[in-house]
Amino acid sequence: MEARAARAPLRAVPEGPSEGSAYRQVASDLRQAIAAGRYPAGQRLPTEAELVASTGLGRQTVRRAFQELVTEGVIYRVRGRGTFAVPGDGKYLRSFGSIDDLMALSLDTELQVVEPLHVLASVEVAGQLRVTDDTIMTTSFLRLHDGIPFCYTRVHVPLEIGRRLRELPELTGLAEPGSRARFTMISLVDRVSDRRIDSAVQNATAVSATADIAHRLGCPPGLPVLRIDRLYRDRELAPLELAINHFHPDRYSYRLQLRGRVDPAGPDRSAL
Repeated sequence: MEARAARAPLRAVPEGPSEGSAYRQVASDLRQAIAAGRYPAGQRLPTEAELVASTGLGRQTVRRAFQELVTEGVIYRVRGRGTFAVPGDGKYLRSFGSIDDLMALSLDTELQVVEPLHVLASVEVAGQLRVTDDTIMTTSFLRLHDGIPFCYTRVHVPLEIGRRLRELPELTGLAEPGSRARFTMISLVDRVSDRRIDSAVQNATAVSATADIAHRLGCPPGLPVLRIDRLYRDRELAPLELAINHFHPDRYSYRLQLRGRVDPAGPDRSAL
């Protein structure tokens, strides 16, 4: 990407009730600015103090945004010199370590409808969702970054959740293929379900792109693509949503953030 001559300031972000949403917004703004070429190799990013002044946020919120981008491999920091962008390869890169991280995809990507939410009969999917009959509700969409699709997703939910989703204004405006919006389906499922999303089981594998998936993602048929299936569950491990994702290998890089080890013995209390 060509670097832009002018450096537009980052937008102010209200602190609001959630520090989590604020730091993700700062990280998203920086990520997009880097992708747009506003901070080419050797050009320093704003300091924490400068971002505090320009956004009106607290230093801890800004520091957390920087830490997320360092973890993702988007930026690096040099003591005494500042923070710089890591030269990229044009792929969309996010680091995931929690359900909240997945929900935050809507900060810098768009959803484009392929198939609006509809009823589907599927013995296989019904079995995975543990519903009493073979009928579920499904939708499919592309996930776009800067208008370019990098993921094709099919989402399946139980009928009662699907009916509640259809009543949401967000989905009312997405009744036609090609419609776009900035939200994640799991955030909507979490909103309408009587049982909150608590965890997810994930399976990842490489598969050959079918003709349909290749057409959606704009890649050659047969190209190896990353398939990630996620089954979202409540606290009692009952399924709430099954999402089947196919990622374009040239437009997306998947990174999983692993938390530090937990010492089962805990602190040494022998001296207490």
